[in-house]
Amino acid sequence: MADFALSVNDDVQQASVLKTARRIVVKVGSSLVTNEGRGLDEEAIGQWSQELAALVQQGRELIMVSSGAVAEGMKRLGWATRPKEINELQAAAAVGQMGLVQMYETKLRECGVGSAQVLLTHADLADRERYLNARSTLLTLLQLGVVPVINENDTVVNDEIKFGDNDTLGALVANLVEADALVILTDQKGLYTADPRRDPSAQFVHVARAGDPQLETMAGGAGSGIGKGGMITKILAAKRAAGSGASTVIAWGREPRVLQRLCQGEAIGTCLVAQTAKNQARKQWMADHLQMRGSVLVDSGAAGKIVREGKSLLPIGMTAVEGDFSRGDVIAVRDPEGQEIARGLANYASSEARLICRKSSSDFERLLGYSAEPEMIHRDNLVLARG
Repeated sequence: MADFALSVNDDVQQASVLKTARRIVVKVGSSLVTNEGRGLDEEAIGQWSQELAALVQQGRELIMVSSGAVAEGMKRLGWATRPKEINELQAAAAVGQMGLVQMYETKLRECGVGSAQVLLTHADLADRERYLNARSTLLTLLQLGVVPVINENDTVVNDEIKFGDNDTLGALVANLVEADALVILTDQKGLYTADPRRDPSAQFVHVARAGDPQLETMAGGAGSGIGKGGMITKILAAKRAAGSGASTVIAWGREPRVLQRLCQGEAIGTCLVAQTAKNQARKQWMADHLQMRGSVLVDSGAAGKIVREGKSLLPIGMTAVEGDFSRGDVIAVRDPEGQEIARGLANYASSEARLICRKSSSDFERLLGYSAEPEMIHRDNLVLARG
């Protein structure tokens, strides 16, 4: 195999990607969901739902990113060919989304697991406050043992804000919730070094490093028909997911018990391994964030808990708020002498932070008119200053 591949010894790593993953995003393509456009495949959705439910009952957290709304809407509207006008595509998505979500809700509930519909656009994830709101909602659903079913909000998007494909959406969701792994179920077995229909010497890629440039060449380069089938978007999605430390598996969606077998450690499909650990990737990003909009000063007690015990920053330990920042901005945490001891993502805007400074979380609803996170910065979103 080409020199981009991981060594044979790393087959153990391939098998462990899903075996050790607790939070998993699963993306299924339109051709699988709609049985090549003939309408929602009730049997396939039922099988995936059984697997999702079984994994949730094992204590794992699952998110399903599902295509198929436009194809199902076309069937319901009696359209034989896919429309080109954006308003007609949006209409088809609106009609089809009803059936798509109803199918998942029915099948998951039959398996004893709740579901939730979440529609996203690129604008939701580009805006930091909306990004955090979406993240908080999804994490709450996962804590409740609910399976979120996510699709692009095709009824409102246009060419400027479309994700472009649900492979990209799957990767963005993996980044959003800091998933351990992304599974892309497709109508292909995985990635080959060349199009096996044209090149008899093509080899199947079992394991590779996510983001390796040679993968993009194989998936969409000259002489390869794989890219036309969408493999290039999957390679790029794996690259994006790896940015937050999530490895990706690309596998055939019709493989029997594919999700459960992957989670049992079986090597199925192509595994694209992230080279950066999940926590390390996130904290490295915050540590390197140079454009901070403000800071909070803390008392010696709060400083000690952050530096020595790795605790979250609570508003009751803050003594002052500096600058003008929004929820989700990276801000500095300074000790009583004004030295930066940490930085992280603010759960409250500066105007709100000033109101709850030195206050207990029991006072938040009275002061702000609502009650949200008890922390100013959660420890998962906090990184100590380099010193």
